Amino acid sequence: MHELAITQHMLDIALEQARLAQAKRVSKINLVIGEMSSIVDDCVQFYFDFLSQDTIASGAILAFRRIPTQLRCRNCASIFTPGDSDWACPACHQWNVEIIAGREFYIDSIEVE
Repeated sequence: MHELAITQHMLDIALEQARLAQAKRVSKINLVIGEMSSIVDDCVQFYFDFLSQDTIASGAILAFRRIPTQLRCRNCASIFTPGDSDWACPACHQWNVEIIAGREFYIDSIEVE
């Protein structure tokens, strides 16, 4: 259900930026979402379609770009994409890792007319 609040905030940002640009219509919103963010594209789309009714963003396309999870080993500095449940470094086999990508959620750009 957190997609409702997230989508409302995203719509508010898009509408504010469109207002500042004196746009007549928001035609597309490009979103970047990390695969670890737990955000479900279909839920965001559903809430967006509902929330944007009667706004200049009604009918706008939401484009989702997914960022895969990437880890960096704190021991050997290797950067890798983990397996489903295996987060051990493939180079040194240690579990001392930090997440460097995959938690993102932001508006990359807004297209207006």
